[in-house]
Amino acid sequence: MSEFSSLEDALGYVFRDRTLIRNALTHSSYANESKRSRVICNERLEFLGDSLLGVTVAEHLYRNNPDMPEGVMTRQRAALVCEKTLFSVAERLGLGEHLILGHGEEASGGRTRPSILADAVEALLAAMYLDGGWPPVISFVGRYILSQRDGAEAVGVDNKTTLQELIQRKSGQSLIYHLIEETGPDHDKLFVAEARLNGERIGLGRGRSKKEAEQMAAGAALSGARGR
Repeated sequence: MSEFSSLEDALGYVFRDRTLIRNALTHSSYANESKRSRVICNERLEFLGDSLLGVTVAEHLYRNNPDMPEGVMTRQRAALVCEKTLFSVAERLGLGEHLILGHGEEASGGRTRPSILADAVEALLAAMYLDGGWPPVISFVGRYILSQRDGAEAVGVDNKTTLQELIQRKSGQSLIYHLIEETGPDHDKLFVAEARLNGERIGLGRGRSKKEAEQMAAGAALSGARGR
């Protein structure tokens, strides 16, 4: 079993060039402290991975949402490639335990630092690309990044704003949200809301607050629109 086998299992990809995965996980603090020559950190891979992630998400949004305005695509792409999203991906991968850090960074909590973990995700993406081309990149982004798209809370996407902008492209449309159910004790409420377009229900959502329920209803409406 190789050094990073458990991480490769989570990635769904086995590296042919073992130096690439090691470089992707090597933080600059380790390279700076190391007495060995030619220790390569992940900063260059991170640079490449950032671009690969951006173009992969942008192409997905463009191809799968022919009616989505440019401004909405821009916001959704930004939410899907932000540090918060990448940090959550790193946590799912258990990436912190695999990082190669310098002593100072290790002592100061580098294994749980969101910026370091987010950068490492981008570096791994670039490493997969250099090792195997586009297929592992597309597979990884679909599995770990685009899968978060429907969770407005997870990626910071404002479904209500997105839905409103889509509807406003045609004049005379009326979009309202209606709370249809509220259950549970005060400390554990569950709200159910619906989105109505011109009096017709187009989405239903549930959440722990009215706002969350409305966001989920808007997300359901957007999913329905994409499916039509």
